[in-house]
Amino acid sequence: MSAIKAEIPYGTLDLLILKTLKTMGKLHGYAVARRIEQVSGDSFQLSQGSIYPALIRLQQEGWITAEWGTSETSRKVKFYSLTRAGRKQLSVEVANWEKTIAFMARFLEEST
Repeated sequence: MSAIKAEIPYGTLDLLILKTLKTMGKLHGYAVARRIEQVSGDSFQLSQGSIYPALIRLQQEGWITAEWGTSETSRKVKFYSLTRAGRKQLSVEVANWEKTIAFMARFLEEST
């Protein structure tokens, strides 16, 4: 019996993509999704319907750039990389999540 994979929590995908690009450098969309899944220990599954709209949104915000290239399987793909503005946004996203985590920890401690 296979385990059911969870979805990425709402509001975290931008952070995960930005962090992945900062850590790994230039990647195509499929590689970004697979890396996030790999780091999660395969607990999360990303669909094309979630990763590509997020990449487009991040590009429109100016946080990532895209350029055409050739994948390791000789397919024409877009490679995404982090911009200076994206690095700043990543810092903002991390700070926001640290606050959220601290709040949830306090809340859960009070609840028990």
